[in-house]
Amino acid sequence: MKYFLREGERSINMRLRKTVVLALVLLSIVAVGDARLRVNFYASTCPDVESIVRQTVEAKISETIITIASTLRLFFHDCFVEGCDASVLIFSPTGDAEKDAGENQSLAGDGFDTVARAKAAVEDACPGVVSCADVLAIAARDVVVAAGGPGFPVELGRLDGLVSAKGNVAGNLPEPTLNLNQLIAIFRKNNLSTTDIIALSGAHTVGAAHCVHFSNRLQSDPIDPTLNPDYAQELLQECPANADPDAVVQLDPATPFTFDNAYYRNLINGKGLLTSDQVLFTDSISKPTVLKFAKSQSSFFKAFTAAMIKLGRTGVKTGTQGEIRTDCSRFN
Repeated sequence: MKYFLREGERSINMRLRKTVVLALVLLSIVAVGDARLRVNFYASTCPDVESIVRQTVEAKISETIITIASTLRLFFHDCFVEGCDASVLIFSPTGDAEKDAGENQSLAGDGFDTVARAKAAVEDACPGVVSCADVLAIAARDVVVAAGGPGFPVELGRLDGLVSAKGNVAGNLPEPTLNLNQLIAIFRKNNLSTTDIIALSGAHTVGAAHCVHFSNRLQSDPIDPTLNPDYAQELLQECPANADPDAVVQLDPATPFTFDNAYYRNLINGKGLLTSDQVLFTDSISKPTVLKFAKSQSSFFKAFTAAMIKLGRTGVKTGTQGEIRTDCSRFN
């Protein structure tokens, strides 16, 4: 009995040590971050902001599960163009804002609605204090947690940008047909490494893609040889040549609504839906990291949280560079 108690104590102590180490790593990442951002930025001005956003996010997810992927994707698309400044949320009556660009036409309305609801709830509690950019950053973390993914500290203190231009989008978002070198070039603009690319791509463990974004792999002759043959036939059934333009396929055929490392196992099995997914396994530079994340979910979670924190520092607006919008879809 004493032996088993000692073994149990060792197991508990080991888990505690791992938890402490991960916490210290995340805190060190935050500590060396953008000086304009900090955890608990609203501690004195809106102390309940994170719980308010979380409750709104959870309520929205209970209505529709696609809230998870659409909110997370909205954060990515915002940060990659003009930085994390909520510029993608702006509505333009003339159709010339970021969200009007062709690259953003596939953004689901549920993400926009999630942020709008959360911002309204925050405004009720703390009017004119919390930016839309910060609300989106918190919501992006919360949908990951709600899907079973890792929690992490969100640095806050962003202002909302004063520019949202359709013409600024081209060339700044990773396209589904890119190879690894092209992905590296896009991510490098935001100070993100190859490991960050592979970790953030793991967000494709949730969500779906329109047939048009991968039909080139199916309609070629021969069919893309990096596709698992059985998987390719399944995709052809769901996305024939005359497929409905609105038809979508889950990015992760294994666990489409759970944030886990199944995405990387899919890549190993030739079941990466997009070219930009499967290339992470077929390219020798990124393949070892894919294998690592497929084997260890904790390694993936650690890398993903680090990459999300780094991404959240992109293009931060302060001072006269931005404002705190009352309505996220309109400049003040």
